[in-house]
This record gives sequence, C-alpha cells and structure tokens, in this order.
Amino acid sequence: MGEERELLLENVRILDPESGYVNNNGILVIKNNIIKDFGSKGSVEVSKDSNSIDCKGYTVMPGLIDAHLHVTGQRSGKIEESLVTPLGVFYARAVKDLEALINAGFTTVVDAGSLVALHLRDAVNENTIVGPRVVASGLPLSMTFGHADTHYMPVDYVDYRTSKKLTPFMSLICDGTDECRKATRYAMREGADFIKVMATGGVLSQRDKPEHRQFTYEELKAIVDEAQAANRWVHAHAQGTEGILNSLRAGVKVIAHAIYINEEASEEAKKRNAVVVPTLSIVQRLIDDGEKLGVPEWGLKKSKEVYEQHLNATRLAYKMGVKIATGTDFDGGLGKMGTNAMELKLFVEKVGMSPLEAIRAATVNASSAAGLEGKVGLMRKGALADLIVVNGNPIDDINTLINVDNVKYVIKDGNLVKKPNNK
Repeated sequence: MGEERELLLENVRILDPESGYVNNNGILVIKNNIIKDFGSKGSVEVSKDSNSIDCKGYTVMPGLIDAHLHVTGQRSGKIEESLVTPLGVFYARAVKDLEALINAGFTTVVDAGSLVALHLRDAVNENTIVGPRVVASGLPLSMTFGHADTHYMPVDYVDYRTSKKLTPFMSLICDGTDECRKATRYAMREGADFIKVMATGGVLSQRDKPEHRQFTYEELKAIVDEAQAANRWVHAHAQGTEGILNSLRAGVKVIAHAIYINEEASEEAKKRNAVVVPTLSIVQRLIDDGEKLGVPEWGLKKSKEVYEQHLNATRLAYKMGVKIATGTDFDGGLGKMGTNAMELKLFVEKVGMSPLEAIRAATVNASSAAGLEGKVGLMRKGALADLIVVNGNPIDDINTLINVDNVKYVIKDGNLVKKPNNK
C-alpha cells in the first residue's frame, strides 16, 4: 500500500452547500483522497505530520460541477469548422480547455456527447493531462433526422459506424427498439459512462424544432433498459414537452435543456427524482455572441424564439421544487471553457435562486447528474476530497465564483492541482 498522506487547511471559512453550515474560522483535514474531518480548531484531530496550508480566511467548498458540456475543442459556431479542422487539432485544443476548467474550480464535468472527451477522460485518469474528472457519454444516440443526425452533412459523415470522416460530434443513428438496443450496447462498448439520447429536436439542428418529439417512448424505454442492465443511466436532450414526458416515463435520469417543461413534466420529474439541467448559459451565449462566432442565421433565430420561454420554464421548475443542476452546454467555441460559473450567476439573476441554492445546484445536485451521488459535490466526512478554496464568500456574492482569479486552490481527489501563482 502507498504511504498515507494528510493535508490540513487552516484558517478557512467552511461552506457546506448541502446543509448551509458555515464555519468562519475552521480547519479541514484531507487524508489520502477523502475528507477526513472538518470543524472548529481544537475539535478536529490533526496529525503532527500534516502538510498545512494557511487559507487566510478564504472559503473552502466542494468543487464545482458542470453537468452538461462538450469537451470538443471547438472555437467557433461555424458549420464548416468540424469539416475543415483536423481531428488532432480538436484534441489539442480540448486539452487546454480541460486545464481552463479545473483552474476555474470545476473538479468534475459531464460530457454529454463528444468523441474527443471519451478519450481525454482516460488521459486525465492516467494523469497524462491535467483536468477535471470527466464523466463521458461518448457517442450520442439519434434517430434518423434527429437532433444529432446533423442534417446539413452527408449521412456517411454523421454516423460513427459508417463515417468517412471523424469529427468531434459523431453519433449513432438508430430507429426502432432493436436498433436502439444495439446502438446503446455499441456506445457502451466504446466506453460510455452513461448514454446520451436525443429525445427532441433542438435549437442548433437545422430542420427540426425544439418542440418536435423524436425517439418514441418505446425506443427510449429500450435504451434505458439496456443502460440500466449495465449499471448506467440515460441523459436526454429533451426540449419539447412531449419529449420530456416520454423521457421521464421511460426512466431517463437526466433531462437537459427542458425549454418547454411544464407543471405536468415538473411533477413527473419530482416523482422520479430526475435531475433537470437547463443549460441557460448556451442560449445566453448564442444571443450575445452567436453572430460574431459564425452561428448560422437559423440557429440565431431559434435562440431568440426560445429565450424567454426557456427562462420562464426554468423558473417554473424551480418554484415547483424540481432538482435542478448546473450545466452550460459549452463546447469551447459557443462558450469559452473556464467561464462556466456563468450558469450559477444566471440561476441567481434570472431564475431567482439564492446564491446558496445556486451553489447547491452546482455541487450536490450536479453530482447526481454525474452519477456520483454521495461521492463528490459534498462537504462530508468520507466524501472524495474535491474542493476549492476561494477568495471571498460566494453566499454573499455569487460573482465571487465568476472571477477565476478568486479560485486560489483546487484540490481534486485529494491532490493539490492549483495553488496561488501557478504558471
């Protein structure tokens, strides 16, 4: 067995998002890769051999989690980018994006569909590159003419199994329950941690609309059955009401975007303890920067059409007590990696959450969406030591988390990944 190690954080404000507990002059002990104990000085047993960090009154809290993004190395919103850029360039860019994410305090990210992230996850795990813990779906499932059947490209450029050109956003196209079962098995064979499906149309798919139902209930049920048989879960792109309801009733755990979630769907989500990840940030970025980044006119038009509806639906779900988690849908072009705390700010300013509720959405709730409930996103004895130390008090001002310079220390799996003056 390896040598046991202990790290002591002293003179630190301890923030537990789950309970709201705050200790303004506390200490926290990490042993190997778990939180051993925390509390007031004198109440916590400390080893004489601990490595100690004076945190100068900064706040320690669980690392942030983005529960829906795409580590692809995109740098624009142009259709042609994935066609003219070599795949290796996307990998190289994505390595830098992972560094930006962890330096911004994101210790776990959920990649909801990317060929690139599936492989970079393994490189992070073997410590070849530095980045957050990556939970990856790899290849998403789409019906023919579905959201991930990229309509403006030849079909043999889209489906991974027959493609003539590998690009970051490949998919598995399947129709009918038998094909859906086989595609789910194929995605898991390729290394999927969970299964991503397209249950509705979307904003950035050219020839459909967010309201359009795509996979049927029977198809979704078959996908969920195969995923659960292998101890995995399903994460659905679901924007229209019918697709949201179909997904929930089929047993889908995570509902992404939820532009048209209503009272009935909110009640269904609560009943099934599903997690809704609204991804408000991507629509805001499309509105603010989409034209400059080369997003086609049809994408900009649909973004403007759903903007207020999206906000109102998220407010409704929040008021009805749905479990909501942070996710940006950033891909490096439409949303620069490292600016992902924008979602917390939008939850406070646009949805009406308190800063503590937004932090809870980015930690406790998001850990559930990542399939890591009880392990990360928590200030608990025995939880994995994924922690950040920030200058300021995010409960008083959520903008504390927006400024990356405020993130002084990042600890992932008990290892100090970032400290002041890291170059």
